[in-house]
Amino acid sequence: MKAKLLVCDHQSAVALDGVDGWFEQLGGAAVSAAWRARLGDDVPLGGLEEIEVALLDDEAMARVHGEFMGDPTPTDVITFDHGEILIGVETGARQAAEHGEPLRRELLRYLVHGLLHLAGHEDRGEQERERMITAQERIVAELG
Repeated sequence: MKAKLLVCDHQSAVALDGVDGWFEQLGGAAVSAAWRARLGDDVPLGGLEEIEVALLDDEAMARVHGEFMGDPTPTDVITFDHGEILIGVETGARQAAEHGEPLRRELLRYLVHGLLHLAGHEDRGEQERERMITAQERIVAELG
């Protein structure tokens, strides 16, 4: 799996010193781990040369969440099959504080979650969600 990860920080609500470079460093390993955890060979991740990761604030995440999913509230991560992963940095900061996690680890969790969606995982049903979270946490522990 050779998809290149491109990271763009489009928010200024949370200081992220060096996170874009950190994501790009971990990107190859995260993409490879998601590929190994794929559910079948005909998944979006297999056909992507690039994956764009956009780091967004609550306002932008809520706008996209509302437009594409009918829920105009901020969220943690949104994944599009064409290879775009949107990460809600303000949501990440709140969740990291709530769970006593470093922000970088929480954002890594969102990246891995998005990559797993591209690898064919879903989290709509309880069994699907459990399988996806198990794979996600294994990869986060491996990389984090």
